[in-house]
Amino acid sequence: MLTLWGEQQKFCDGVTRRGFLKIGALGAAGLTLADLLRLRAQAGNASSNKACIMIYLPGGPSHMDMYDLKPDAPSEFRGQFKPIQTNVPGVQICEHFPMQARMWDKLACIRSLVTVNEHSDTMVMTGYPDRVNRMANHPSFGAVVSKVRSTSGDQGVPAFVSLRGSTRGTEPGFLGIAHRPFTPSGPGLNNLRLNRSMAVNLEDRRKLLSEFDTIRRDIDASGSMAGMDDITARAFEMVTSGKILKALDLSREDPRVRDRYKGVERFLTARRLIEAGCGVVTLAIGGWDTHSNNFKTLEKQLPQVDRAVANLVQDLHDRGMDKDVSVVMWGEFGRTPRINKNSGRDHWPQVMSALIAGGGLKMGQAIGESTSRGERPKDRPISPSNVLSTLYRAMGIDPSRTFNDPSGRPIYILDEREPVHELL
Repeated sequence: MLTLWGEQQKFCDGVTRRGFLKIGALGAAGLTLADLLRLRAQAGNASSNKACIMIYLPGGPSHMDMYDLKPDAPSEFRGQFKPIQTNVPGVQICEHFPMQARMWDKLACIRSLVTVNEHSDTMVMTGYPDRVNRMANHPSFGAVVSKVRSTSGDQGVPAFVSLRGSTRGTEPGFLGIAHRPFTPSGPGLNNLRLNRSMAVNLEDRRKLLSEFDTIRRDIDASGSMAGMDDITARAFEMVTSGKILKALDLSREDPRVRDRYKGVERFLTARRLIEAGCGVVTLAIGGWDTHSNNFKTLEKQLPQVDRAVANLVQDLHDRGMDKDVSVVMWGEFGRTPRINKNSGRDHWPQVMSALIAGGGLKMGQAIGESTSRGERPKDRPISPSNVLSTLYRAMGIDPSRTFNDPSGRPIYILDEREPVHELL
């Protein structure tokens, strides 16, 4: 049985964001792990070493207090934080991002994104608003990558992993349940472990490897392996290879590295999963629905994000992965330029910012500009679909590609496929 649990997060609309998926003998469609992989093998595509880490900031982060400060605006707009100069002339970001400022030549931001007023990750993960996607059923970015890689690559490693649960934005849509993300937390982690009846202690590395070797020898000797179909063998490999368990085991990292990621361990886990061969890993950090006490909240959260992003991006560069691994960090919308009576900022889909790194894209820049009070794009509106189109290209996937829906009708990955040309 495969059980995927999501995180629980309440926003101002009162909706609880909790993903839950159970796949097993009594679950959706009665799928086993072998069935899941069998479904993934229905369409063949070329392999790729390209990957993407998608960082989601749930609740809607304030663009005015992160990457698009307005120091010359009236006090009721500019807020409490000051801008600092990055190592790229002409680009300034928040004073609480000193680590990113020192490495801005490895980063880029978009300051003129226009989105929708929805507390949902659907728009930024699929390119379509949630209110549209509930009927249209478009797949998420990670699900598309899973589909493209369904018959290639390391079958012991899932193409799409979510470290924040199964959410509406991570759903596979018309691509089918086989391309939902694997969530290695809670009950889902048990799928990577052998049944207790095998008396295997998965925390004991020597005993684990010994048991796996014994299992393989016994199966080969009995001829049972030859009787398994190829997909079932892949499911067996996913469990017995232990690659994902090893990637999730942070004790294998140098203690000095773990210390750098203390408190933001999911960023380290994401890097390790990508190194293990995953195509897309998505994670979340913080709570950004700051209708009140915006600045007190951000004073705590921004330094944490700064350290997490800087360590992740630097690690990708140090390991020679920066050309192959794209990183994007964004929320569902920005927040009101004018500060409200509760020292907070409210929802503002008219403009928001996003951080981009790696993927062989052009770094060391700020793309687009908002008006003097951060109220809307000045002259370069960019949509989440434009960003996703760019990321698809970085992954080696044509954003004009189509997949057939259940009725056999070809559907484009994205309707709006123009990339952010400054990044290419």
